[in-house]
Amino acid sequence: MALPTEGVTAQHLQSSGDLIAKETPGDSISCLAWSPTQDVVAAGCWDRSIYLWEVLQGGSEVVGRAAFSREAPVLSCAFSRDGTHIVTGGCDHKVMVRDVQSQKDMELGSHAAPVRYVSTLADENLVVSGSWDKTLRFWSPQQQQPVNTVQLPDRVFAMDVKPPLIVVALADRQMLTFDLSQGSSSLRTPSSSMFSALKMQTRAVCCFPSRAGYAAGGIEGRCSVKNLQDSSKTFSFKCHQCPSSAGSVNGLDFHPVNTSTLVTAGSDGSFIFWETAQKKCLKRCDASKMSISACRFNASGNLLAYAVSYDWSKGCEGFHDQLPRQLVIHRCK
Repeated sequence: MALPTEGVTAQHLQSSGDLIAKETPGDSISCLAWSPTQDVVAAGCWDRSIYLWEVLQGGSEVVGRAAFSREAPVLSCAFSRDGTHIVTGGCDHKVMVRDVQSQKDMELGSHAAPVRYVSTLADENLVVSGSWDKTLRFWSPQQQQPVNTVQLPDRVFAMDVKPPLIVVALADRQMLTFDLSQGSSSLRTPSSSMFSALKMQTRAVCCFPSRAGYAAGGIEGRCSVKNLQDSSKTFSFKCHQCPSSAGSVNGLDFHPVNTSTLVTAGSDGSFIFWETAQKKCLKRCDASKMSISACRFNASGNLLAYAVSYDWSKGCEGFHDQLPRQLVIHRCK
């Protein structure tokens, strides 16, 4: 499958000096994932496709490498630890694995509803998926049935995995954490269960690199930082605002080197760097005239990928074919 080349140009972006991928997906970008071994980024999209780009020479050029399709919109994607496979989940209810080199697909399993999140557990050679069917499931390439299924109180709206910590945000604002230190096969109940400090629906979550807690962003434009070991270090703050309403926080990621640095991206078209240890804003980048639907640091932290595309915050009425949909690379200093 060839990458499309028609569509949005720099006219939708501010003069930030960021690199814009020439190839344009056919619909909004829902998720981003970097390869752990090289500067290759994958984007899952509402046009049922996954696109791969490579960033050359530390950020001099963005080159389209490949694209492949699924049966329905893609909501989540993740690389294996060695970067040779990509796991995807989406509205076809399936958990799929793509061999990047051979371009062959394997179906690991399926849910009874769309798959909201997928991640790999390299130490156990497993994949974990969270779905709107109110389950977490753990999959092995060695068997067709899930290794373990955990029943949840409600649908998975956001999720992140940094073993041994799993954080799951549910539809009713409930936040669950799970501890994988005893292995995924013995997982039955959450290690903690609480309601989010956010007043409205959670849109994105990200575990601390230290695994001591997590950050969560919601549709009211606020972010909460939850420390599971020291409640005195838990706080919330306002970060994204649109002219007439709050701007949804669509993406969160902690820097892999400066581990207390958090980036948030929202429907107001900005991404913002925060120093969570000192509770202050480091830098705000008003990058786009359109919403940013996802963001992610690469493994070394010198590049930030973000997706300029419609985030569906205004429903079907806010969508039209001329809206931008673009992968952009910001070089971090």
